[in-house]
Amino acid sequence: MILIAGPYRSGTGDDPDLLAANLAALECAAWPLFRAGHVPMIGEWVALPVLSSAGATGVSDPLAEQVMYPTAERLLQHCDGVLRLPGDSTGADQDVRIARERGLPVWFSLEDVPGYVAA
Repeated sequence: MILIAGPYRSGTGDDPDLLAANLAALECAAWPLFRAGHVPMIGEWVALPVLSSAGATGVSDPLAEQVMYPTAERLLQHCDGVLRLPGDSTGADQDVRIARERGLPVWFSLEDVPGYVAA
């Protein structure tokens, strides 16, 4: 399992359309990772439903601090590496730091991920 890390909230002002665009950009790496033999994971795929089920009103809700970053940190206990996509992101930088502390590989390009084959 490879965590795809990159901008989600950064630079969006929490605008729903910009958040959706950032999530879509992260998701663009999912198929190539899957095709390379990995299980792609994006923290928001887990964190957003958890946040919603906790009754939060969105990512700007104070409850988000208890869910968003902690979800990625918990996921990293089960991941074999991190693919860090371009763009400013405190959360993605934190994911990279945690991965390195745990001795997990971090790739900054899909082409560097083991098994990657250009379409």
